[in-house]
Amino acid sequence: MRHPNLAVFFGISLAVGLATTASATDGYFADGFGTQSKGMAGVGLAYPKDSLAIANNPAAATVIGNRFDADMDYFLPSRSASITGNAFGANQSYSGNDSPGFLIPELGYVRQINDKLALGLAIYGNGGMDTAYTYNPYARFGAIGKAGIDLQQLFLSPTVAYRVADGQNIGLSLNIVDQRFKAQGIGAFGGFSSNPTAVSNQGRDSSFGYGVRLGWLGSLTPWLSAGASWQSTTYSGEFSKYKGLFADHGGFDVPASYGLGIVVKPSSVLDIPLDIKRILYSDVRSVGDNFQSLLSGRLLGSTGGPGFGWRDTTSVKIGVNYQFAPAWQVRAGYGYTTEPIPANQTFLNILAPGTIQHQVTVGGSWQATKSVEISLFGLYALPQTVRGSGSIPPGFPPGGFGGGEANIKLSELSYGVGFGWKF
Repeated sequence: MRHPNLAVFFGISLAVGLATTASATDGYFADGFGTQSKGMAGVGLAYPKDSLAIANNPAAATVIGNRFDADMDYFLPSRSASITGNAFGANQSYSGNDSPGFLIPELGYVRQINDKLALGLAIYGNGGMDTAYTYNPYARFGAIGKAGIDLQQLFLSPTVAYRVADGQNIGLSLNIVDQRFKAQGIGAFGGFSSNPTAVSNQGRDSSFGYGVRLGWLGSLTPWLSAGASWQSTTYSGEFSKYKGLFADHGGFDVPASYGLGIVVKPSSVLDIPLDIKRILYSDVRSVGDNFQSLLSGRLLGSTGGPGFGWRDTTSVKIGVNYQFAPAWQVRAGYGYTTEPIPANQTFLNILAPGTIQHQVTVGGSWQATKSVEISLFGLYALPQTVRGSGSIPPGFPPGGFGGGEANIKLSELSYGVGFGWKF
């Protein structure tokens, strides 16, 4: 699934800074798209505020006018882990913050072709994961060097939307993804792999994938609107350099997701949007397969082999947007996500501690001129720990890692600015 023309496009995008890395607020998915949505915890399935809304719901393209948006976020996660009760003496705390913060850009463009048809394009990062442990949590098991992973997902989503009736809109996006991954310092897992030389320290690998997103956006009453979106699995090529780590010989598709949103308008200046979203992590074997299947003889990288053991998640997000003057808006939001990582899956997830459950956000916008809008947001994802229970396989190689428990923790800060041009 490697295509030279796409490779050239993504290479140019990355060269000018359109690369994205760790943004793991909804599991390892981004919490939202567009600075205004992020100021309300990522809510936006029924409440489009800028052209990046099409990354949430492609039907939004028909209602936001002609617009171009360029956003930049600074994302600062704090990752850590600890091991207790281990027979190999790995008991201590570990910081995964050797690479502390990341700049995450995104672009959106929408053009109204006529009063019914609109076209759009969004370029954004749909999440990722990054950890970097200077002191290796797996060193006592034979690993050497720094430990960590770096997963990046850059999406290009051309979009078409159509107004089928007054207040009723549908949309379709083609999702094209460039995934990039590298792992280091986890060679201790080579003895549990179907391909021991393709587990760790193979440099950066990439794969391209394709999927679709469908959306509906409708006005139900003068004070109530609703929207829905479904994203298919984004089927990707294998990470061949890491075919000994990921199940199905390097398989790593992007999970399917779907959601429903409403927005209540108590007055002309106050909006209250609410979203519910489901992400189907367990459908992707490398993500959802049980790591503990190692104990029954399944090897990393094999067909149906062990994965990170993530469960499907449900996110509930609520926001408020208040326009207190013709040129000024303020907003805030709260989001809750069910825990994707079970207590018995924490050992491998030292590399991917996507534990966040609660986030709070604030934001605002200023209409600087008739055509220029400037927005800001800030996010705090509260610290969340998953304490291991039966998490480290007992026994000694080749059958185990000495037992005990691995505990993982994550918190996040993020803030950003967005510039919107109406034309």
